[in-house]
Amino acid sequence: MSIATILLPLFVEVALTFALLFWMARSRIGAVKAGQVKIGDIALGQTNWPPRVQTVSNSYASQFQMPVLFYVLTLLEIITKHADFLFLVLAWLFVLSRFVHVYIHTGTNYIRHRFNAFAVGVFILLAMWIIFAAKILLGLS
Repeated sequence: MSIATILLPLFVEVALTFALLFWMARSRIGAVKAGQVKIGDIALGQTNWPPRVQTVSNSYASQFQMPVLFYVLTLLEIITKHADFLFLVLAWLFVLSRFVHVYIHTGTNYIRHRFNAFAVGVFILLAMWIIFAAKILLGLS
C-alpha cells in the first residue's frame, strides 16, 4: 500500500480542520464588523462571541482532540509498516465520522446525534489502536 493511500484520510482530516479555521475566522471577523461583539469583549475569552460563531469555534477546537490520536496512529502505522486494508477502511470511517460530527455540530447541533457521531468516531479509533497494539505486542503483521 502506498504512502499516499495511507495518508489520504489524514490529509482529508487536515483539510476539514483548515476549512473550519477559515470559517471560524470569517465568522469572527463578520461578527466584529457587524457590531455583534466588541474586541474588548472577547480579548480575554471565548464566551462572549455570538452563539453561531462560538459553535463554529467549538467545532474547530474539537479537531484537536480525538483526531490527534488519529494523526499519531497513522504515522506509527507507516513507520512500523503495519498499515493494511483494514487500517485504511477504519481510517476513512473515522474521518467520515468527523465530517458527520462537524455537520451536526455546525448545523442542528442536536446533542444526541452529535454525541452519537462522536461516539462512533471514538470507538472506531479505539478499535484502530487496539488492532495496532495487538499487531505490535503479539508480533503480528
